[in-house]
Amino acid sequence: MGGSAEREPADIIGVIKERAMGVSARLVTIEKIIRTGIDEKGAAEALTLMGLSNYPVETLAGMRLYSEVLPKAAEYGFTDSQRYLHFLWDALDKSPVCLDVDFAIPVRRIIAGALFKKCGKNFIAEENCRFNFGQGIELGDNVFFNRGVFIDSKGGLTVGDGVGLAENVQIFTHSHSESDHEIRSYAKVTIGNYALIYSGAVILPGVVIGDEAIVSARSLVAHNVEAGIAVSGSPAQPVRKRHSEGRRLSELNHVWLANSCFQEE
Repeated sequence: MGGSAEREPADIIGVIKERAMGVSARLVTIEKIIRTGIDEKGAAEALTLMGLSNYPVETLAGMRLYSEVLPKAAEYGFTDSQRYLHFLWDALDKSPVCLDVDFAIPVRRIIAGALFKKCGKNFIAEENCRFNFGQGIELGDNVFFNRGVFIDSKGGLTVGDGVGLAENVQIFTHSHSESDHEIRSYAKVTIGNYALIYSGAVILPGVVIGDEAIVSARSLVAHNVEAGIAVSGSPAQPVRKRHSEGRRLSELNHVWLANSCFQEE
């Protein structure tokens, strides 16, 4: 009969190992490019490693990002390296390789480590997470961003250890006067250790969410949330204490993926 021969188990294992080596080599190269101070040529090389080849280098050298036309841009400033890091973060999601978690999650972690004000160990970000100023974001260890998280970080965002933001969570740190749109106010959002923010929740400027608190799905959080309290609704109101069964902080076992994948000790 025609058709290709079936692969032996040893052949399949060899293919898997070869692929893993290829992914590892690309990650090492991207990390080297970023750590040595990324320029337009490095950005173009990183794009190729992401599967977006033949991007014109001269276009990279002259580009402006959306964040650079926002009022806070003058205060934060953009070095060339920061500009390219913002660009690469968003560009990754324009390539099919963004769906390959063994490549995409480590790339986002590498970029965040160089771009964010602080990025602790074991950061995990899924696809289509967006922010306007990485320079305004501080993350503790073992933080998880699920798909579609949006962070308006103009006023600053601090996130503690072991925090999970579920799908489509939105965090805002600025507002506008109703009488004059050019009058703006900024207020930092702080999320304490081992807090959980569930799908579609919206957090407004200046809010402080305490350690181990829970924000229910689709809630609008306009006021501070006490530690260990679950809130729900629009606007969010306290509904109960967290069902922690006597556990605290790391004992709550905030493991985001199967077998603690991407959360090394």
